[in-house]
Amino acid sequence: MPDKVLIYSRFPKAMMVRIGERFELMDAAGKRPSEVFTAEHLSGIRAMITAGGTPLGGTMMDTMPKLKAIVCYGTGYDGVDLAAAAQRKIAVGHSPAANASAVADLAVTLMLAVTRRLLPADNYVRSGNWAAAKPSPLMRPQAGNPGRRVGIYGMGEIGRKIAARVAAFETDVAYFSRSKHDVPYQYLPSLEALAEWCNVLMIAVRAGADTHHAVDADILRKLGKDGYVVNISRGSVIDQKALVAALAEEAIAGAGLDVYEKEPHAPDALTAFPNVVLTPHVGGHTLESHVAMQDCVIANLEAFFAGKPLAHPVR
Repeated sequence: MPDKVLIYSRFPKAMMVRIGERFELMDAAGKRPSEVFTAEHLSGIRAMITAGGTPLGGTMMDTMPKLKAIVCYGTGYDGVDLAAAAQRKIAVGHSPAANASAVADLAVTLMLAVTRRLLPADNYVRSGNWAAAKPSPLMRPQAGNPGRRVGIYGMGEIGRKIAARVAAFETDVAYFSRSKHDVPYQYLPSLEALAEWCNVLMIAVRAGADTHHAVDADILRKLGKDGYVVNISRGSVIDQKALVAALAEEAIAGAGLDVYEKEPHAPDALTAFPNVVLTPHVGGHTLESHVAMQDCVIANLEAFFAGKPLAHPVR
């Protein structure tokens, strides 16, 4: 009999096919497990799969008294109460760096799209305004990449890949993170210093109490009216109200966002700006990334059920 694994978050069924070939999956489809399964069913659950951003606290863990492994599909684990898991001797694993290349690619895509005003340009053609020779202030020439200063907040695997990619566009690169790294880029001593230095602020830091609303009104002011912000990490890192205010006041030049404080993100003031490019949290959503994340999930579960430490533990 294959080992039983609870699927806690809502995932497209296609993402679970390979995992389902090795384990018996009990899919809660994003609902509270107690709404889908009986207490008797949950009493035997030893391992679960969750999306890293889905809130998962001690009270929920207690509904599964034999739970000893929480495996996050993806690199993030900010939704999991790690202290509560540790108190209950529950191991937590994730998929480190599995989608780093895809996320870095999207970060650069967002940077290029917003700085070159790709969406207004697309609309200029589709609307017929180009053919009609109607002038548009949004079609004025913009600064190019050579000499552009790109600041990266967070120099983990994704931050490093972003840096390598933007450096190829003849940009200058600097970064700020909790510690200095052995990388060929300038280190700045604070996020404030990074924002004052750069033209594009790339957010590639993990979500947590120390990064919550780290990019606030003050940081956006330091970024300046010619500056852009790109976020591919977690929406909680930006004070979204402050971002809307900065865009409305033209205190910054634009933004590229793949993540939001509340997801899915409904149309609102943020979505009305022509100098903002929005994507629906698809940074790691490539075929290769999903295979790599599934490999990590499978490796973590196989190690757990074999009585070994998780292959990719959250450290």
